[in-house]
Amino acid sequence: RFAVGDGGRDSVTHYETLEAFGRATLVEVHLETGRTHQIRVHFSALHHPCCGDLTYGADPALSAGLGLTRQWLHARRLGFEHPATGENVTFESPYPPDLDYALETLRDGGP
Repeated sequence: RFAVGDGGRDSVTHYETLEAFGRATLVEVHLETGRTHQIRVHFSALHHPCCGDLTYGADPALSAGLGLTRQWLHARRLGFEHPATGENVTFESPYPPDLDYALETLRDGGP
């Protein structure tokens, strides 16, 4: 488990709120750095751990109510400069069924 602390390596995470629910918030995250567990560590340090991320402090009751057996993280859109061509490339992937179910549950007012 990693943590935010003095003497640690610098890392920068930007985020934008997409949808807010009573017990959870859907955010879009943009990373300036790529540290191990960066998203999980930063949101835990803000006292808003990723849903389903029991390692970093998620509420187990909320996780169970959303049917989550893992942390709610998904690279819906990923873009970077191709190392061989220098061209900017972007890939998109819809939410997998378990995360889609959790999001729909929140949209419907649950759990």
